[in-house]
Amino acid sequence: MFPAKRMRRLRKSERLRSLVREAEVTKGDLIYPIFVQEGIGRREAIAAMPGQYRLPLGGLRKEARELVDLGIPGVILFGIPARKDAKGSQAYAPRGIVQRAVAEMKAEVGEDLLVITDVCLCEYTSHGHCGIVKGGKVLNDPTLELLAKTAVSHAKAGADMVAPSDMMDGRVGAIRSALDEAGCEETLIMSYAAKYASAFYGPFREAAGSVPSFGDRKGYQMDPGNSDEALREVLLDLEEGADIVMVKPALAYLDVIYRVKNEFLAPTAAYNVSGEYAIVKAAAEKGYGDEKRMVMEVLTAIKRAGADIILTYHAKDAAGWL
Repeated sequence: MFPAKRMRRLRKSERLRSLVREAEVTKGDLIYPIFVQEGIGRREAIAAMPGQYRLPLGGLRKEARELVDLGIPGVILFGIPARKDAKGSQAYAPRGIVQRAVAEMKAEVGEDLLVITDVCLCEYTSHGHCGIVKGGKVLNDPTLELLAKTAVSHAKAGADMVAPSDMMDGRVGAIRSALDEAGCEETLIMSYAAKYASAFYGPFREAAGSVPSFGDRKGYQMDPGNSDEALREVLLDLEEGADIVMVKPALAYLDVIYRVKNEFLAPTAAYNVSGEYAIVKAAAEKGYGDEKRMVMEVLTAIKRAGADIILTYHAKDAAGWL
C-alpha cells in the first residue's frame, strides 16, 4: 500500500485536522459544579481545588449570569448546610440551602441555564454517610424515602433535573414515583448510575465537609475492578426511569463510559471529578505541562469515550478557550 496510503497527509494543517476530527468538545457538552454554603458572607477558596470556591447564597445570581455569558448550558449544585444531623434533615428542608440556591439562580437567568441538583445525604448528615445509619450500617430502604423527599423539594424549588448520587438500590424508582405523584413529571433524573468507590474524591470531601466519620463507602459504591457490574447498574436505573446515566469518575473509567454508551445508546454523562481536576492543576502549577492543552486533552478523551455530557470543574476555563 505504501506510499499510496500516507496517514500524515490528513495531519499537515490545523484546517485539515479540524475537518477530520472524530471527537470534539463543545461548550454545549459542559456542566459546571458549584458548592453553595449556608451562613457565609463571601466566597471561600477550596485549598485542594485551586480556582474553586464555596459560594454564599448572595453570590449565585452573579455566578449564574457569568455561566450564561460563557455559553455553559448548566450547573449542578452541592449544598453545605449550617447544621447537620443523623437524618440529614436539611437536605429536604423546604428552605434548605440548595432549595434557596435553585430559586436564586432561576430568578436571575430563568430557562437560560439548566439547574441540576445533587441528591444525596452525605453533605447533610452528621456521620457523613449517604444514608440512614443504624448499628454502624448504612440502611438502604429507609434512606429511599428521604432521597425522594429531597428530590421533590428540589423540583418544587425549580430544579430542571435531579441527580441522585447515593448509590442506594432502588433510589431512581423511588424518586421517579415521588416526582410523578408530586406533579413534577417533567423533572428529569440524571442518575449517578455507575459511581465507584474512588480515591479521586478527596478534594470534593474537603470542599463539602462530607468525609465519613467511620468506615468508608465501599459497601454501596462500586468496586473499581468491575465493569460488567456497571452495565447491570445502568440497566436497572434506566428501567427505573433515569433519563440520563452517569459514570463517575471519568478518567480512570473511560472503558466503562465506552461500554455504557455502546450498550444502551442512552444519554451518557461523565463526572471529571475533583481529584482529576486537582492533578491537572498541580501539574500546571509545577510547570510539568501546559494547562490548557492538558485540560482539553482530558475533556476530549472523555468525549471520545462516549460521554454526551461532561461535568467538570474546568468548565469555565474550557468555555473561555473554546
